[in-house]
Amino acid sequence: MSEKNTDSSAIYRVVVNHEEQFSIWPDFKSIPEGWRDVGFIGAKDACLEHIRGLWVDMRPLSLRRAMDDAAS
Repeated sequence: MSEKNTDSSAIYRVVVNHEEQFSIWPDFKSIPEGWRDVGFIGAKDACLEHIRGLWVDMRPLSLRRAMDDAAS
């Protein structure tokens, strides 16, 4: 069963990994290894909206590069 956060006052930060995949992370927790802060902090909905503007290509970076190389 998944855990849902029902606290609307919770603050999150937007994080990204080496494959340029985005997520949100609770601001009070340390960012996990392999992820880095992109500099946006806010309510869950605001963070998700920010991600929608950044993450326009859902393919991992390694796949995008492989496809570009194959096309060359």
